[in-house]
Amino acid sequence: MISTMMDVPLSLNHLLERAGTIFGGNPIVSRLPDKSLRRHSYAQYHRRTRALASALQRLGLRKGERVATLCWNHHAHLEAYFGIPAAGGVMHTLNLRLSPDEIGWIAADAEDRFLIVDDILLPLYRQFAQAHAFERVIVFPFSGAPVPGEFDDYEALLAEADPDGFVYAPHAETDPTSMCYTSGTTGRPKGVVYSHRSTVLHTLVGCLGDIWDLKGSDVLLPVTPMFHANCWGMPYGAVMMGAKIVFPGPHLHPDDLLDLMQLEPPTMSLGVPTIWMGLIQTFEAAQATEPGRWKMPTGMRSLVGGSAVPESLIRAFARHGITLGQGWGMTETSPLATVSYPRAELKDAGEDEAFRRAAMAGSPVPLVDIRIRDDDGHEAPHDGRMPGEVQVRGPFITGSYHQVPVSGDKFTADGWLRTGDVATMDELAYLRITDRTKDLIKSGGEWISSVDLENALMAHPAIAEAAVIAIPDPKWSERPLACIVWKQGQAADAQSLGVHLLQHGFAKWQLPDRFEVIDAIPRTSTGKFWKLKLRERFPS
Repeated sequence: MISTMMDVPLSLNHLLERAGTIFGGNPIVSRLPDKSLRRHSYAQYHRRTRALASALQRLGLRKGERVATLCWNHHAHLEAYFGIPAAGGVMHTLNLRLSPDEIGWIAADAEDRFLIVDDILLPLYRQFAQAHAFERVIVFPFSGAPVPGEFDDYEALLAEADPDGFVYAPHAETDPTSMCYTSGTTGRPKGVVYSHRSTVLHTLVGCLGDIWDLKGSDVLLPVTPMFHANCWGMPYGAVMMGAKIVFPGPHLHPDDLLDLMQLEPPTMSLGVPTIWMGLIQTFEAAQATEPGRWKMPTGMRSLVGGSAVPESLIRAFARHGITLGQGWGMTETSPLATVSYPRAELKDAGEDEAFRRAAMAGSPVPLVDIRIRDDDGHEAPHDGRMPGEVQVRGPFITGSYHQVPVSGDKFTADGWLRTGDVATMDELAYLRITDRTKDLIKSGGEWISSVDLENALMAHPAIAEAAVIAIPDPKWSERPLACIVWKQGQAADAQSLGVHLLQHGFAKWQLPDRFEVIDAIPRTSTGKFWKLKLRERFPS
């Protein structure tokens, strides 16, 4: 017997056509550099995206060639998400927060042929232009200013294109659609290449009720940059569901986001924890001086990831009727791998247990397998106590890197991705990330989790941010050092901080030996705490 089902390849093109024909009247809103709002319908978006694909083919783009983007979050970047693969190309998002040297190296490694760049980012482009020669540089006039003559004008290309006569490039579902590079904090960044199949499956899983629960009636505010793991895949889900999207453009300061929330109240958002930390601190400070300036979008739910989410942050937003849902993943996992959501088994567990679970990385999403392996390669028990390295596999998990040989430090002999994250898993398959392998602190032969210490410290009312690193110790091998940033006008002494940690369940030997007060925690280009910089600053 054989299956009677049609052999129709999974394709992003289907999602684009669905959006244009079924959801044509639904809106897409972009905030421009001058903070005004530009609106398009999905029907206009569909036509513009097909025009982009037609223009790229007319410029000579061949199947599998890379088109880089150097753009903020806006409608034209969303057009590139679908228009580049529709033309047969591979969209390569460049991280505008990296140094010019790093951007140039990545563009050269990917062998990008064309570049789509915001006009307000041309000064950045010129800083790495010598590192890689793009054949065509297409400038999106984001600010509305005329495009310099030496570049192609994005809007002019679209105006001259033929969206009605455009024909999609033939493809298999395993053909590439986009690529992102890893953060490269411990070496050169590595390219991860996604396919039509992997992206569609990731989108379908993400839109499930217990994952994103993204609906056509939602108003989505994607604060996560579109160059960060494809904005966690959420733009694909929004187009598939026809949800209203409100792009913040380059305006990511807490004041700007709060202002935008008054104009276009979101029901769904996503961003890294540092974004939400700044936003809640700004809002609560304004409540004391300008109580009527802003209203929180009560009922909004937000997916938060990129680094561990402190329970205190989840509780702070809950007081305003906003749900922060934590997810865990990485560029290599597309990036959705686990999500913390209310489980039926815990419906009577109580509020404190619900918040404790919400601060965990959550359970594996459908189609993703996760195992925890100890130092000897044995699978750790699901007891919530025994830590080990997180290893993953699935149809939207990378099995290699672009032009990099497969090696045992990143992939196991039986084909699982070694994430480098250390975690425990309990009987309900809740993952609790305790550290990165390189950030664990081993003191006197016992492990101390820097993440647990950080989350407990950030629950202190005087602390805005905290990062914990290991420093050498002649007796204990390593000891924890805590770098802290005070909230404005707040402070505390080391003794009271120690008492605070003891009250959060830490043993005395686990407490930091030192507390260093700094102005700000250094961050990577994706908003994570950059502990390498702290270790360089505090070597002992």
